[in-house]
Amino acid sequence: MVRKLSLLMGSFVVVSLIYAQDTTSRAKDSAALLSSESLSPPAIPATPPRSAAPARYDSYASPYKTSFRADGPIILGSIGLTLLGYNMIVNKAGLTATELAAKKESNVPWFDRGNVGYFNDKANDASYLPFFASFATPLVASLIDKKQRSHFFQVTSLYLETMAISGALYTLSAGAISRSRPLVYNPAAPYDRRVSNNSQRSFFAGHVSATASATFFAAQVFSDFNPDSKAKPYVWIAAAALPALVSYFRYEAGQHFLSDIILGYGIGMATGILVPKLHRSKTFRNLSLVPQAGRDYKGLALVYKL
Repeated sequence: MVRKLSLLMGSFVVVSLIYAQDTTSRAKDSAALLSSESLSPPAIPATPPRSAAPARYDSYASPYKTSFRADGPIILGSIGLTLLGYNMIVNKAGLTATELAAKKESNVPWFDRGNVGYFNDKANDASYLPFFASFATPLVASLIDKKQRSHFFQVTSLYLETMAISGALYTLSAGAISRSRPLVYNPAAPYDRRVSNNSQRSFFAGHVSATASATFFAAQVFSDFNPDSKAKPYVWIAAAALPALVSYFRYEAGQHFLSDIILGYGIGMATGILVPKLHRSKTFRNLSLVPQAGRDYKGLALVYKL
């Protein structure tokens, strides 16, 4: 009995020693772990990588490509041709008394007889209001529209090129072609007005052409910078209305026949639209207008570079 009790006691002691040793080992491990955690710096949570910023669309980029090398000669040449045409206009001969007496309505094409003999100075004076206002339209639009304003000098150079070409086309035509104005056929109009050289340049309507060049240029540039704008229809309506108003006054004043006005409107509209477009479209990047003058001719040549 005592022996069994001694064996049990011995077993208990051995188990107790094993348990104590195991407990001590766990305590040491726990202490070592705590010690290492206290000595090491606190873990910093990993920062998730930043996603790349989306590419910003430059809404102020210009749709045009201009260069002094390409546009400079066109502007200077067109201004030179405008001055040449103006000199031709100033030196144009007026009508003699015999030539004035030969002026008959029957000599005018049937489609232009609607305002033969019209003479109205009030309508003539009124035509200058929208005429001068149109010149400011592209400049005001480029200052109001922030997209155009960031490229103000480029837009201004294109506008100068447009008006220089328009001026060259008009002055050369008016200087080279003699056509009496409708007021010349009115016996009640002042004699000196009827025979003056100024009254022999009905072809074509320069006021209408210049106005259309300015307003349609403004509309085209606005559309190119703001292709998705809801205001585009109203801009184009205004661009068409202003030269139409000038056309009405010039017609009523007896300054131009209907065909002169239609041609002037079309040339101005084409110039105002095409100059910006030719600087934008890749299809026409090798196409340019070059002033040409020779012994027997003066004008503009359309050149395509291969």
